[in-house]
Amino acid sequence: MAVMKKKGNKGLPPISTASLPDVIFMILFFFMVSTTMREQELRVRYTLPEATEVQKLEKKSLANYIHVGPPTRALQAQFGTAPVIQLNDSYSTTKDILDFIAAAREQLSEQDRPAMTTVLKADKDIKMGMITDIKQELRRANALKISYAAAKSLGYY
Repeated sequence: MAVMKKKGNKGLPPISTASLPDVIFMILFFFMVSTTMREQELRVRYTLPEATEVQKLEKKSLANYIHVGPPTRALQAQFGTAPVIQLNDSYSTTKDILDFIAAAREQLSEQDRPAMTTVLKADKDIKMGMITDIKQELRRANALKISYAAAKSLGYY
């Protein structure tokens, strides 16, 4: 009679890691393609005011941003602590808003120009006089679509 031997306890076969670099490369490539880089360097600090009825912008590509607030801590030694206006990557005055809007309008196609929106991101402690001056310049530039950036609150006070 033949004796059947029980083969020894075989462990689990090793997991092949040969395709692991390919998977990591594909994930890295996906994140590189899907993320967007910040277009502007933020040179002002601001805390957005809170609002209960907040809506997102439909087309962010048609939005131009005006940042208003005190300079960042690194730039306060050079520019002081008074609120400033940032257009693109530099500090500006209200008189520069007309040229800023005209340049932004030139970059858009003819059919997108009426949908151009100016987004005002201002610190909640900025005096209303500065906001009014900015709005007056936007009227002169015929940029009548203005959106005020705000943080969403729950509405409990």
